[in-house]
Amino acid sequence: MTANEPDVGDGTREGRSLSLRQNFSWTFVGNVVDGACKWGMLVILAKLGSPEMVGEYSLGLAVTAPVIMFLNLQLRAVQVTDAKHEHSFGRYMALRLITTAVGLCVIAAASGLASPEHRLDLALIIIAVGIGKSFESLSDILFGAAQQRERMDIVAKSMILRGPLTLLGMALGVYLTKGVLWGSIGVALALLLRLMTYDARRCGGVLRGEATRAAETSSGATWLDAIRPHWDWRGLLQIATMALPLGFVMMLGSLNTNIPRYFIQAHLGERELGIFCALAYMQVAGGTIIAALAQSASPRLAKLYAARNADGFRSLMLKLMGIGAAVGATGLLVAFAVGEPVLTLLYKPEYGAHADLFCWLMVAAAVSYVASFLGYGMTATRRFAVQLPLNLSVTAATFLACLFLVPRFGLKGAAMALIIGNIPRLVGSLAVNLSALRALR
Repeated sequence: MTANEPDVGDGTREGRSLSLRQNFSWTFVGNVVDGACKWGMLVILAKLGSPEMVGEYSLGLAVTAPVIMFLNLQLRAVQVTDAKHEHSFGRYMALRLITTAVGLCVIAAASGLASPEHRLDLALIIIAVGIGKSFESLSDILFGAAQQRERMDIVAKSMILRGPLTLLGMALGVYLTKGVLWGSIGVALALLLRLMTYDARRCGGVLRGEATRAAETSSGATWLDAIRPHWDWRGLLQIATMALPLGFVMMLGSLNTNIPRYFIQAHLGERELGIFCALAYMQVAGGTIIAALAQSASPRLAKLYAARNADGFRSLMLKLMGIGAAVGATGLLVAFAVGEPVLTLLYKPEYGAHADLFCWLMVAAAVSYVASFLGYGMTATRRFAVQLPLNLSVTAATFLACLFLVPRFGLKGAAMALIIGNIPRLVGSLAVNLSALRALR
C-alpha cells in the first residue's frame, strides 16, 4: 500500500492529500473514461437504433436534469469549499437523502406531463433516468468528502468504474430489447452497483481514518458509521439556507443547456432532437479537460481565497481561463477542418450532413469552457447569492433567443441561442471574480 492509499478495510490509516498535479492527473483519466462511455451510450443508440431513440433518451435527461440539479443544492461544492469544516459530513449526507427523495417524487409526477401525447413508454424512460440520477446524487455527496481532502484519486477510480458499467448496462438493454427503456434501467442498476460496492466504502474509509487520527486513538467504528447521516435539523436548515441559491443556480444552468432541447422537441420532433444532442455531446472531449482541472483546482482556490492570498488566487484563475480558451479554440478548429467525416464515422451519414451545426456548437462550447472556470472561481470565493440573478439573466437570454431563432433557423438557431446565453454568463462571472479579488484588498 502506498502512502497515498487509504486503508479502507479498517479505516485506521488515511493518506496525505495529493498534489494539484496528481489530483488533475487522476481526475483527467477518470473524466476521459467516464465521458467516453457516456458518449458511447449515445453511439450505441445511434448505431443500434435511430435518431428517435437518441431523442427519447435525451428527453429523459433534459426533463430530469433541472429537477435533480436544483434539489442537489450543489452540496458537493458547498462541502468542498467548507475550508473551516463548519458542518460535519453527516449533515451533508442527511440533507442529500432528503432532497433526493423529493426529487424522485417530482420526477415521477412530472414524467407524464413531460412526455408528448402522454406516452407511457416515454414516461417510464424519464422515471428510469431519474432513478439513475438519484443514485448518482448519493455518490456525488460522498465524492465531496474525498474532494474536500484533495483525494481526487478516489473519485477518479469511481468514474473509471462507472463508465464501463453504465455502458454495459445501456448496451445490453438496447441490444436485447431494441428499446431505450431497458437500456435506461440497465444504467440505473449499474449506478446502484457502483454506489454500494465502491463509493460508500472508499469515501467512508477516508472519513473514518480522519476521525481516528483526530481522536488519536483507534475506535470500533466502521466506514459505514463514518457516512451515517446526522439528523441535526438546525444544522440541516443552516446548510439548506446557504445552499438554496446554488440550487437555483444549478437548475438555471441545467435549463440553459436544455431549453434549446425543449424547443427542438416542440418544433422539430424527437428525430431532430436526437441529431442535435448527439452532435452537442461531442463537446465532451474538451469538457473532460475542463471538468478535471476545475474539480482538482476547486479546493485549492477555496483555500487560497480563505487565506486571503489574492495573488495566488488570481494567478491560478488566469491559468485556468487560458487553458479553457485554448481547448475551445482547438475544438472549433477540428469542427471546421474535419467535422463531416468525423460525424459520419462516429455516428451515421445523416449526422455528418449537419457539420455546419457542429461548428456552431463548438463556438458555444468555447465560450462555456472559460465561463465554467469563472463559475468555479465564484463558488470558491463562496459568492453564492449573486449567482442566482446572474444565471437568471443567462436563462432569460437563452429562452428569448430560442423563442426567435429555433422556429426560423431550426437546429442552427438552437446552437446560436446557446452562444447568446453563454455571453452574459462569461461577462457576469468575470465581474464577480474581480469583485471578490477587490474585497481581499
